[in-house]
Amino acid sequence: MNKNGKHSMTERDTKVQGIFDRITDSYDRINTLMTLGRHAQWCREVAQRAAVMPGGRLLDIATGTGEIALAARRREPRAEITAVDFSENMLERARTKPGADGIAWEFADAHSLEYADESFDAVTHGYLLRNVSDVPRVLSEQFRVLSPGGRVVVLETAPPRGLLKLAVTAGMRIVLPLLGRVVAKDKDAYSYLESSTLGFMQPAQVAQLMREVGFTDVDFETKYLGTNVILWGRKPGPWKTHDVKDT
Repeated sequence: MNKNGKHSMTERDTKVQGIFDRITDSYDRINTLMTLGRHAQWCREVAQRAAVMPGGRLLDIATGTGEIALAARRREPRAEITAVDFSENMLERARTKPGADGIAWEFADAHSLEYADESFDAVTHGYLLRNVSDVPRVLSEQFRVLSPGGRVVVLETAPPRGLLKLAVTAGMRIVLPLLGRVVAKDKDAYSYLESSTLGFMQPAQVAQLMREVGFTDVDFETKYLGTNVILWGRKPGPWKTHDVKDT
């Protein structure tokens, strides 16, 4: 943090930013391959759980190529959607997609969001937390910009556990670098994504951090042999968006 209270980019932050700038062209294709086509479905579920009503304000952080933001736009065309990322290359790709004209695409650092307190009715993000240097600060920023009653919905990877842990871990250590080499022509980038996934927190730990920054009604649902997870919570206050069942 610098003297103005803003986050100063760490060496890790700069490295991650460079990786995502490099893999933009292959990002959607590899997400589809890695999840056997489920990634788009999960993004739609995140948008559904965010449940922004007509005229509501949604902030999608780490938007990448915009899958969650675009899913939210299709779900509620009258919502005001702002989608941010710290990779300009990802934002450029997102702006070219069908439906992108109705979304504000902006550069932002998730550690220091330049939005006023209580600016949004919902916050979403996909695969953000494993790539930041200060998870509690990032969650605190999301809590700050949410209006009372606003919902946060998170799509994240999770390290495998249980009976399938050894098999899934071995598979990820082979498949991710292989996809990086064959599809993205960047083995090092996808080796990082493999290590950041296997070394990340379990969903219950992320949920606890969400509670510690002030979110209530926190829960989660794992996907895809436990290697992906959707978490959600609310900022205390009256719920302003269409409610959804936590199924």
